[in-house]
Amino acid sequence: MGSGIDTIIEDALRQSLSLKEAFVRQNADTLIGLAERISKAFLGGGKLMLCGNGGSAADAQHIAAEFVNRFQKEREPLPALALTTDTSIITSIANDEGYEHVFSKQVTALGEKGDILIAISTSGTSANIISAIQAARESGIYTVGLTGCGGGKMLGLVDLALIAESTSTPRIQEVHIFAGHLVCELVEYTMIQGDRSP
Repeated sequence: MGSGIDTIIEDALRQSLSLKEAFVRQNADTLIGLAERISKAFLGGGKLMLCGNGGSAADAQHIAAEFVNRFQKEREPLPALALTTDTSIITSIANDEGYEHVFSKQVTALGEKGDILIAISTSGTSANIISAIQAARESGIYTVGLTGCGGGKMLGLVDLALIAESTSTPRIQEVHIFAGHLVCELVEYTMIQGDRSP
């Protein structure tokens, strides 16, 4: 490989590792607390909803799948729902009322007090994500923002903000899926074998 290609790889690796390490050092206790809250919600009959756009939509679906199926432990399925997957719902809402409402209407229809919403936006400013957070708050649903770029509009709206301190979308997304995997692992530990009772 040429030196230019080598530099791209080395820079991406360095940035990704550095950002993940900083995120975990800053948020370790917060991630443990979030896992405990999600565990309590599951045990209390609540569910986890997730939403995002583009790569963040893929992250929402990925994280939901880890809960519904399994992460690393054999266990009962856990109720997690990505609001990004039903094309008939999404396209009908977008067509009739605008793309801004594609998640908020689902939160209003499906969400209940005791549920948790994880809203994912690298910028923290996506209109449909902000609308979903507002709908969740109106329904008494605990809101978590996975974001970057200092938090954006999301920062003042969510109950809990988890911020990847970067303006690079791919680096932020790498932190977000890492955070999602950590939360999955912590929830499994908490619910199955951990010292921390939910």
